[in-house]
Amino acid sequence: MTEGSGTGGSVTEEHGADRWPADVDGLRRAAVLGSPIAHSLSPALHRAAYAQLGLPGWRYDAVDVVEADLAGFLAGCGPEWAGLSLTMPLKRAVLPLLDDVDEVVRATGVVNTVTWEPAGDGGVGRRALGANTDVEGLVRALRPAVEEAGRTSDLRGAVLGGGATAVSAVAALAALGCSSVVAHVRSPARAAALVDVGARCGAQVELAPWDAAASGLAGADVVIATAPAGAADEVAAGLAPGRTGGVLLDVVYDPSPTALGAAWAAGGPVVDGFEMLVHQAVGQVRLMTGRAPAADVLREAGLAERRRRARDDA
Repeated sequence: MTEGSGTGGSVTEEHGADRWPADVDGLRRAAVLGSPIAHSLSPALHRAAYAQLGLPGWRYDAVDVVEADLAGFLAGCGPEWAGLSLTMPLKRAVLPLLDDVDEVVRATGVVNTVTWEPAGDGGVGRRALGANTDVEGLVRALRPAVEEAGRTSDLRGAVLGGGATAVSAVAALAALGCSSVVAHVRSPARAAALVDVGARCGAQVELAPWDAAASGLAGADVVIATAPAGAADEVAAGLAPGRTGGVLLDVVYDPSPTALGAAWAAGGPVVDGFEMLVHQAVGQVRLMTGRAPAADVLREAGLAERRRRARDDA
């Protein structure tokens, strides 16, 4: 991950800005893929970034794509396609379809961003590249709250969930200084990757039962909840009032706060999962356009879209 990029108000040029061929009439396309996908705030964030960066020929859509259709979708992406954001269930399924990956993907085995570059050595066509900006997003979202809480060294981390986002969460906790992480999972056999990723990132990961999460999470300095919306409600109900203390980030941003976030706030600071979404999107825009947008611009656009949806649902 790249510390210091994309968090201020300036626009900086980075690698990749001149990758795109000149024969696509100025059109550049990008999209977020997953299933279900209609709820995604990513279009609002990326479109705001394009406006700030002065990229009127760029468009960004949400496309419902299941795992079985991913290879066909990538094969159909022509030269106008600059990049893809990936969400569940595609973050691991895309790996065999890529030509190369970044160092975070090598450590985690999880991809949330696809870009392309021209084939090297005089080859024809393009190479598909995989990147992970989820780890960067989690670190940037959590670090201010962790530092404000005075938790700066030898931290105890905890994760709720065992899927692809939980893998990125382990890497993020290691980057924040957690030497040990307890992961509360429903199926230890399916969460073995968390232990391996922790070892590669410098954190010892212990798998613990989901049923013990309410008491286990309360003993951690930094907690990242990665369970789907509603899945952690039972954990929230089991938290002892005022007995938390550590910093919590629940990646679920709709509803906000989640039941877990509301219960946690009685005893410790809570970081809205929306902050992770903003910062990982900054990284994605940087990779796709070669320029770094201001996080504040994406944040304002996402909050405005949340307010609009709330009015529509009222």
